[in-house]
Amino acid sequence: MYHKILVALENGPADATLVPHIAALARRLGSALLLVHVADGFAARNFEQLKLAESDEIRADREYLETTAAKLRADDLTVTTLLALGNPPTEIIRVAVSERCDLIAMTSHGHKLVADIFLGSTIEKVRHNTAVPILVVRAGTGGSAPPMGAR
Repeated sequence: MYHKILVALENGPADATLVPHIAALARRLGSALLLVHVADGFAARNFEQLKLAESDEIRADREYLETTAAKLRADDLTVTTLLALGNPPTEIIRVAVSERCDLIAMTSHGHKLVADIFLGSTIEKVRHNTAVPILVVRAGTGGSAPPMGAR
């Protein structure tokens, strides 16, 4: 069903909920995982235009992706990584299409409407601009997927 799942990582606490959930799903379905983090600091957003050197943020994000991937590979999952630079919703959509992912997995922080208006919601921007199905896992809800057939 889902051959390649894009896992949008934040390099933050919410990933502790998302990663185990998606690992369990990938194990059940035999899916490959593409771990994606979008670095969006000044250096990342202007990397190409200004010909900047890699920032500490970019190096830390790349290391985080590789460390997370190594843990998943140790559990016999097929995992690749991609560090994108720029606007998170734009890059998540671009990568999902270019890498032919059939599911995008993301975390929600449970903001209310007012907070989303002021803070912006990556999930909202992604869901309104892609045809790829999205699985949203609420951060902090535990990491394991429900048993197959559970409702």
